[in-house]
Amino acid sequence: MSNTPLSPLILVDGSSYLFRAYHVPYLQALSTADGQPTGAITGVLNMIRSLKKDYPNGNIVVVFDAKGKTFRNDMYPEYKANRPPMPDDLRTQIAPLHEIIVAMGLPLLVIEGVEADDVIGTLAHQATQAGIETVISTGDKDMAQLVNEHVRLINTMTNVEMDVAGVIEKFGIRPDQIIDYLALMGDKVDNIPGVEKCGPKTAVKWLLEHENLDNVIANADKVKGKIGENLRNALEQLPLSYQLATIKLDVELEQSVEQLQPKDPNKAKLTELYKQFELRRLLADLQSGEQPAKEASANDDEDANVVIAPENVDYQIVYTQEQFNHWLELLNKAESFAFDTETTSLDYMKAELVGLSFAIEPGKAAYVPLGHDYQDAPQQLAIDWVLAQLKPLLESTKIAKIGQNLKYDANVLSHYDIKMQGIAFDTMLESYCLNSVATRHNMDALAEKYLDYKTVHFEDIAGKGAKQITFNQIDIDKAGHYAAEDADITLRLHQAIYPKLEKLSGQHSVYREIEMPLLPVLARMEQHGVLIDVDLLAEQSQSIGARLQELEVEAHNIAGQSFNLSSPKQLQKILFEELKIPVIKKTPKGAPSTAEEVLQELALDYPLPKVILENRGLSKLKSTYTDKLPLMVSEKTGRVHTSYQQAVAATGRLSSTDPNLQNIPIRSEEGRKIRHAFIAPTDHKIVAIDYSQIELRIMAHLSDDPGLLAAFSQGKDVHQATAAEIFGVELEQVSSDQRRSAKAINFGLIYGMSAFGLAKQLGIARNQAQQYMDKYFERYPSIHGYMEETRQKATEQGYVETLFGRRLYLPEIKSKNAMRRKGAERAAINAPMQGTAADIIKKAMLAVDQWITEQNDKRIKMIMQVHDELIFEIHQDIVEQVTEQLVEIMNSAVELNVPLIAEAGIGDNWEQAH
Repeated sequence: MSNTPLSPLILVDGSSYLFRAYHVPYLQALSTADGQPTGAITGVLNMIRSLKKDYPNGNIVVVFDAKGKTFRNDMYPEYKANRPPMPDDLRTQIAPLHEIIVAMGLPLLVIEGVEADDVIGTLAHQATQAGIETVISTGDKDMAQLVNEHVRLINTMTNVEMDVAGVIEKFGIRPDQIIDYLALMGDKVDNIPGVEKCGPKTAVKWLLEHENLDNVIANADKVKGKIGENLRNALEQLPLSYQLATIKLDVELEQSVEQLQPKDPNKAKLTELYKQFELRRLLADLQSGEQPAKEASANDDEDANVVIAPENVDYQIVYTQEQFNHWLELLNKAESFAFDTETTSLDYMKAELVGLSFAIEPGKAAYVPLGHDYQDAPQQLAIDWVLAQLKPLLESTKIAKIGQNLKYDANVLSHYDIKMQGIAFDTMLESYCLNSVATRHNMDALAEKYLDYKTVHFEDIAGKGAKQITFNQIDIDKAGHYAAEDADITLRLHQAIYPKLEKLSGQHSVYREIEMPLLPVLARMEQHGVLIDVDLLAEQSQSIGARLQELEVEAHNIAGQSFNLSSPKQLQKILFEELKIPVIKKTPKGAPSTAEEVLQELALDYPLPKVILENRGLSKLKSTYTDKLPLMVSEKTGRVHTSYQQAVAATGRLSSTDPNLQNIPIRSEEGRKIRHAFIAPTDHKIVAIDYSQIELRIMAHLSDDPGLLAAFSQGKDVHQATAAEIFGVELEQVSSDQRRSAKAINFGLIYGMSAFGLAKQLGIARNQAQQYMDKYFERYPSIHGYMEETRQKATEQGYVETLFGRRLYLPEIKSKNAMRRKGAERAAINAPMQGTAADIIKKAMLAVDQWITEQNDKRIKMIMQVHDELIFEIHQDIVEQVTEQLVEIMNSAVELNVPLIAEAGIGDNWEQAH
């Protein structure tokens, strides 16, 4: 094969990547200020940029499907007939993307009457004949039929490359057998008929036995069982399936593969297009001619400096006391430094320290290995000696520490008698407060976004899956670079993100006054943990298990046959084929949906969906809590220790993992029983204090509605008052059902619920629901005005804010997809209230923690936070007076136009206290 100046030939399956990029969640959120979606454009262009970087001398040719039918539709009219139409917000991105690719100087092919696959197949065939090495960039498995010793595939989104050996490893057959393989299996997405129930294993088995499709057909009478019958029934259509699955190699093209050469980029046109579609990252690269700089966030200044990680770094591994003392001297002289721990586990209660890394200036970092214990590992400094030297530094409040998720590091160090202080900057929280929805907030994602730098991933040095090793088993040379890079990149991220955050006073205030002060409070709560009654949970697991067996028998009796209640496919068949229950919703692939909301609607009229729902709920309860919680009790403390996540929920709410305390169900008796298992230690009580109707109170404050303000200020039952207005009855005559309906209206409408949604929730006609809405807004006119004003502001500026300055971006507020736009509009109403409620409970936690610290009384512990509720362990001798004080602190945590009301309960367990 020749090595031409433009080598190899890179054939890009543009249509494949277009659809895949469209379905990437973080790309879906991208759009211009006027609502033009740009996620798919960005995804495809990023892929092309990646190819240009990986193949600097490659000749990139981009191929897309043309509009309209192809020769395969003439051959088989049902071909791809089941595919849904292209979404509008994807369709609008195609023309701009084509225009940009042409302006980049890359050959672009869109040939009518055939598919992109056929054009790519033809060019790959020509290239092979002309002696040109070819790489096909695609995510389409059908392209494997084109692989030979001179043609290979690369999936740029996963960076997986596949040559002949790779095809054999992945599929179990040679590339020249792929068409036979595809024909036998068929394709439901493309509507290619195949052999019913013939999956990959069966197809491979037949081809290994008989070599090709012709021989499989010739020996069809020898295949036994139902699958043999299916094969014989498919014999007539298999030749057609083979033709449909075959990629053409002889498409008539105006230019041969040798003539398809790149041109110089049209920089003026590219500048115009990048500005039009707000592709800031690409525009910055074009104008600077330098290494790529990450695209700015919605809240970045156009001329904001972007910190880019250089290639030349000085990463040191510290083996001797002399080296260590040198670094310790540097750290003690520094105003701040980046710090990271390397451990054996992500669970801070189980993690053992393996090493520490530091960075004082970009590009210069050190790793101190302490616990690598693989065979022939080099001699390392004694962990006790190192930590003794570092303890004064790490506990100093004068030297600022910079980290990525420093709460984890603080928790790990607490097991080594180090109380980490001076926690000044956390890049995870900096990113989160800057823009909670711009990206994930882990270091790898942040490095790509803000530094355009791809870090060494843990899997790169530790392996994946069952073969993954822990950090103590990793070669120190590899571990040292990885760990030093962590500290270095953390420092760079701080330098890149924090200046942007400082320019936004509201978000900076949230970061400095709420999120960062809360970090050590959460760390102490996590370290303390909560007691659970293991025996009580075991009893509940046994009870739930018995009920699950009863439900399974009941479901089988209703269905008239046995089936796996956990199998969506079997459930689909029972519900919609056997019992003939009407299909009310389909999955994206066209199958009848058995999602929970579907079953809830069907359960109103049919018994089996109701049984399935109860089964699902109890199964989840058992596996997630009653079975799992006892296994999560720490051997060190005898308690369960959750992890509170500050940078997950877009609105600012805390979430928790391992275990998830936020999702313990309280509406069912079985769910409430789980709270019984959260118990107080000897001579203590559990105290639960939660805010009453906090989001409605926030709405009253934000909207300044006189009716709502008066109701709260006078201590009225707001739901009862609303019911009286809507149903036209005296306050005393409001029934429990009317109050329940008013409650649904109060909470539903302030979150942007439609008349249809309200009708569905209350089980009433849509016109009646509309009447309720009209009466509601007559009663509270300022709420309606606030909602409309908020929607308008959100549309104009692309974000809303909480009362304390937390900014909540709404990237789809101008989406041309109506459903996404409406969803963003509902979020615009919801987010300021949810976000403000999150800020209030966090402020309350800070105030409570400060008071507890001042009391210096170990008999008072804040142990959990769940939504609008704080849970404490308090000694029984002081529980009454302490609870009274805590309620007062929470009531005065912030000042609104209506009173905050915190309600307390005291008990031997969480459920009693709640």
